[in-house]
Amino acid sequence: MISRKITSAIDDITQDILQEASLLRPENLKITVEHPANLEHGEYSSNIAMQLAKLLKRAPFQIAHEFKERLLGHTNLSSIINKIEVAPPGFINFYLDWQKWAFQSDLLTSATHPSGKKVLIEHTSINPNKSAHIGHLRNSCIGDTLARMLKKTGHQIEVHNYIDDLGNQLADTVVGILHTSTEQPYLRFGDFCWETYAKINKVYKEQPDLLEHRTKVLTELEEGHSNIAWMGLLIAERIVREHVEEMKQFGIAYDVLVWESSIVREGFWARAFELLQMTSIFRQEQEGKLKGCWVLKQPDNDGGIGDPSQSEFQSDKVLVRSNGILTYTAKDIAYHLWKFGMLDKDFRYKKFSDRLWSTHPNGVKKQIGQADMVINVIDQRQEYPQAMVKQALLALGFEEQAANLRHVSYGVVSLSPDTAKGLGIDTSDGKHAYAMSGRQGIGIKIAEFLARMALIIDAKRSRKAGLSSRAIAAASIRYYLLRFHLQTEVVFDLEQATEVSGNTGVYLLYSYARSCSILDKANETSITMPSEWQMFQELELQEHSLLRQLAYWPETLQAAANELAPNYLCNYVHDLSTLFNHFYATCPILKAEGQKRSFRLWLTDRYKQTMQEALEILGLPTPKRM
Repeated sequence: MISRKITSAIDDITQDILQEASLLRPENLKITVEHPANLEHGEYSSNIAMQLAKLLKRAPFQIAHEFKERLLGHTNLSSIINKIEVAPPGFINFYLDWQKWAFQSDLLTSATHPSGKKVLIEHTSINPNKSAHIGHLRNSCIGDTLARMLKKTGHQIEVHNYIDDLGNQLADTVVGILHTSTEQPYLRFGDFCWETYAKINKVYKEQPDLLEHRTKVLTELEEGHSNIAWMGLLIAERIVREHVEEMKQFGIAYDVLVWESSIVREGFWARAFELLQMTSIFRQEQEGKLKGCWVLKQPDNDGGIGDPSQSEFQSDKVLVRSNGILTYTAKDIAYHLWKFGMLDKDFRYKKFSDRLWSTHPNGVKKQIGQADMVINVIDQRQEYPQAMVKQALLALGFEEQAANLRHVSYGVVSLSPDTAKGLGIDTSDGKHAYAMSGRQGIGIKIAEFLARMALIIDAKRSRKAGLSSRAIAAASIRYYLLRFHLQTEVVFDLEQATEVSGNTGVYLLYSYARSCSILDKANETSITMPSEWQMFQELELQEHSLLRQLAYWPETLQAAANELAPNYLCNYVHDLSTLFNHFYATCPILKAEGQKRSFRLWLTDRYKQTMQEALEILGLPTPKRM
């Protein structure tokens, strides 16, 4: 990557200059390169001279000129940099040699060499007790995109979907089926369970004794032998099948389903319990409100796990309740020990559907798990339980594994007032957004949302070529959920998400299809880079801007993978498409002549190739027509 080459060269010269001055390198010195806002300042810029000015006791402008002279002779840069200039008060600006970049761009945009590291990504993990809603979909879109990004950047990827078939929510649905009734017809089992789950949560308020029944159901689910346990299994399996099929419409897939019941019945927790008992922070409380509970004790927080300013991080975490029922976190600790290959036990697996495996007591052995890094995509409300898993790993002496456990948290999804009103939600209180709640039956199920979105897109389309309105709707939803910073609450608005202009999935698809159409009309058997150096000397502003953005693709992908931030890619492809459309509007392509026509067709093809790669990583289609 170009930025890495420049950074490496600056680093080498920094070391030499400091050594010649008999100075030690400051620990906090971080060498970075940026993209200048102004095209006249080149493609890359560094402020290293200003960072070193105080240490070297010299003017930054003078230091920058010394760097320039040394950089011009650096072997890393001769193959890609055309010139280097210094700008006050000490910026070092780098200008690409576009002729050389054009011939090397295929190499520069290819994936990095395989790292050999196995990354296990857990995402979706919806409670198997009702239909999924749009908030669940954000999790799945983030997780699937992370898997695609990391695979593209050379990692071995394994995707897990954790099924909590022993949890309170499934127990609630079981109790609801037994104690409520309905006359309403439902097309899908998950929708029936959605209403049943909301009903039973209302009934609990009127008949609190039923909560004791839920506790009994939880126990039976965990023991796994009774009629109730079989009923719970059948409900969970049918719901999971609906979830898996639903996610396929958004290009989301998994390698394995891990059932919570498998963790308990295969003895994973029993083994984890033995290991935890050997630590100083896990014990059974003998008095107080947690008497009889096994808890993970919280040490004095001095900058270790979690945020000490939040009270929950100072609370001891119950792993086993006094009635013997395990908490979710207990089973999650056992699961993570297995993920890293730190548990001397393993699952067996059975085919759940085509190319999807599931843990099963009567299955076969497979090489699954034993990851070098684990990434969990779970919303920001689960920060504390995730911190407890990491704390357990540290207490057990697995420092490396704890360091390689990454929690990718994200903000919840709400509905805009207009969208909520259109879906029949009461908006008379005038809130800026309307949160979803499964317990109250408030929210928009994915299937309903996709159907509604498809109708809106269909009504807006003047031509209906290529992709179906439903496929465009799925792409629009997926992109909308990905384009925000992970910690941002997404307020979903149907109208905004389906706009043809602006930062939307529809805009990206139209832009990509436009490039395909241009190349088809050109009717060229092959498009090659023009050999005339003169073309790169006389670039139009829009040509230069587009070239520049294309050059930034490899480092953008790498940065997104390093930071686990899909929104980096969204920002990039939107900017790239905007620049391409400006180029299309101001620079005639098909009507140009000679070398200019060849060059602009080549530039269009480079845009198409880069967009195709980016759209595939984002999980979006690449339509030739719209």
